[in-house]
Amino acid sequence: MKNYLIVLFVFMLFSCKNETSNDIIPQIETVKTVLTADDIIDKSIEISGGENFEKSSLKFEFRDIYYQALRKNHEFLLVRITVKDNDSIFDMLSNVGFERYNNKAFVKLEDSIAQNYEASVNSVHYFSVLPYGLNAKAVNKTLLKNEQIKGKDYYKIKVTFNKEGGGEDYEDVFVYWIGVEDFKVDYLAYSYNEDKGIGMRFREAYNERYVNSLRFVDYNNYKPEDTSIPLENLGNAFENNQLKLLSKIELKNVEVKLIND
Repeated sequence: MKNYLIVLFVFMLFSCKNETSNDIIPQIETVKTVLTADDIIDKSIEISGGENFEKSSLKFEFRDIYYQALRKNHEFLLVRITVKDNDSIFDMLSNVGFERYNNKAFVKLEDSIAQNYEASVNSVHYFSVLPYGLNAKAVNKTLLKNEQIKGKDYYKIKVTFNKEGGGEDYEDVFVYWIGVEDFKVDYLAYSYNEDKGIGMRFREAYNERYVNSLRFVDYNNYKPEDTSIPLENLGNAFENNQLKLLSKIELKNVEVKLIND
């Protein structure tokens, strides 16, 4: 009887150990961090230059026109300089609005014309420093389903704008493809109003370079031949060679200076 009790005790102890190891101790699962659209944009801005955007003076040339931008303490001055013969036209957009000068003389413009010039100046500067600016109050971000382009995984974020604070082209819609691993904007698409309806473009980034800590790229600029393709599907259309190359967006002679506080 004594030997029987010992055997029974050993059996029960072995059973308890197995139960403890397999059933009682909870299994440890890897907790995956779920990023929001805001998180992804924050990381993308950081990898592209971060807070240095907010204290920078930059110059570049685009299609033989000179551009300058000054940003400091949430104030900004965006300039386009067009030189023709002996005249220099300065289009200037700042926190206080848009102004045009011919050499040093102020040029009075009708509101509708001034708005067109303002939108043109803002557009070039906007694309030059993406994704900086996508955390503005007027920006609405929606995280779409992840997508793969050329074998690389991307977060896909749709951006719309509020009417108040969204600028002249607040009805434009953008989609950004941001690398899952590196958080860089490699592709973007946007729709805009034109005389014949809604136009769409798709841009492929290339020639990445960092100038004094700020990221710059050039773009291959595409147009869908089939206008029925939804904006969100232009990445797939690009993969399937359904887009037509229209132009190249190249920034030349980029210079950046960081401003001390």
